[in-house]
Amino acid sequence: MEIGVLGATGPAGRGLAARLADTGHTVLAGSRDRARAEEMVSELHARWGPRVASLRAATNEEAAAARDVIVVATNWEAALDTTRAHADRLAGKVVVAMANGLTKVDREFRAVLPVEGSLAAAMQAAAPGARVIAALQHVPAAAMGELDEPLETDVVVCGDDDDARALVMRLLGEIPGLRALDGGSLANAAGVEAFAAVILTVNLRHRGHATLRLDGVEA
Repeated sequence: MEIGVLGATGPAGRGLAARLADTGHTVLAGSRDRARAEEMVSELHARWGPRVASLRAATNEEAAAARDVIVVATNWEAALDTTRAHADRLAGKVVVAMANGLTKVDREFRAVLPVEGSLAAAMQAAAPGARVIAALQHVPAAAMGELDEPLETDVVVCGDDDDARALVMRLLGEIPGLRALDGGSLANAAGVEAFAAVILTVNLRHRGHATLRLDGVEA
C-alpha cells in the first residue's frame, strides 16, 4: 500500500513510518517542513538501510494525498488542526487517529477528551468525508522505532466503517509482535484514549514500560 504519515518527524510518527516501511509498504513521511522530513528519512535510511528503502520524504500535503491510508501522527494539540487543514485530501480515505489528549498533574497523567467524546471522534467531525479509525494510542513511541525488537503489545482498533477498520487491523497485524483487536465503533475510542492516561501513570509510578495486552482472546 501507499501510506502517508502526517507529522512523521515527531517520535511516534517517525517510529511508525519506519515500521510500516519495514513491512514493505511505500510510506510518505510528511512534515510541514520538507527539509526536516528529508533529514529524518536520511537518518532512518542510514540506520536501517534496505529495510526502510520504501520510506520517502514528503510535505504533509503530499503525505495527505497518499493513495491508501493516512496516519495523523502529530502531537495531540496539533491533530485537529492538521486534520482540518487537509480535510479535502482526506475525503474518502482511511485515516488513522493515534493521538491521545493528555495532561500531567503531579505524579499522574489525566485524559483530555473533547466534547465529541474522543480525539478520534473530533477528527472525524473535522474531516467528515474521511473514514477515521482510532488505533495505536497505547504503543510507546520509543519502542515503535526499534525495528529489531517486536512490539509485544495489543492495539484496539475502533471505527464506524467496517471495511476501513478491517484494513487497519490487517495493516497493523503485519508489524512483528503487534496484535490488532476489533474494538467496535468510533464511540469506543473514548475509553481507549482515556486508558492511555492510566497506563502512563502506572509506568510513571512504577518506573515501568507497560503497554496493553488483553488475555483470553484470539485475534
